[in-house]
Amino acid sequence: MNNRLRVLRAERRWSQADLAQRLAVSRQTVNAIETGKYDPSLPLAFRIARLFAQPIERIFELDEEEPAPRDEAMPATRAQG
Repeated sequence: MNNRLRVLRAERRWSQADLAQRLAVSRQTVNAIETGKYDPSLPLAFRIARLFAQPIERIFELDEEEPAPRDEAMPATRAQG
């Protein structure tokens, strides 16, 4: 997953520690997200989006090389009766 977190943080002149404090995570977590070593949980992604007042899709983008998740819909069942 690609993200714009480093750019958004730099635009505000925040250090990784500043951002980590605002998100209630460690600086190491911010670094790992920025470098693509860690994908944030959905609640954390929402907190990041709220903090930067942007939709999640403007911050995080699925890497084109990653396979899309399969739609594992449950098989249809026939009504009995």
